[in-house]
Amino acid sequence: MAQSLDRLVERQIQKALAEGKLQELEGEGKPLPDRAGEAFTDLATAVAVRIMAEAGVLPEEFKIKKLLDAAKQNYRDAETAETKHLAMALIADLEQRYNIAVDARRRFMSS
Repeated sequence: MAQSLDRLVERQIQKALAEGKLQELEGEGKPLPDRAGEAFTDLATAVAVRIMAEAGVLPEEFKIKKLLDAAKQNYRDAETAETKHLAMALIADLEQRYNIAVDARRRFMSS
């Protein structure tokens, strides 16, 4: 069953290529967007996040995650004990905010 579906899809792609329907599409020639994080979410969440990202809107947890990644890099780059301590305090704050945002989204999506 899966092989016949694969063949059908491949035939449809080849037909569209032959008819020129896959030319001049948005993003043609560009690398696919990195969506590695979607592998760990359910399909509905992945689709919702993709739609929001394409609209230029990201959930709060994504913004916090970027800040958290930057703070972790600052911790790794810190040279003194004081700067490491300040970076660690920021990391703790951002992790708490991130977890709150994730929990809020999960509660919202399950209701």
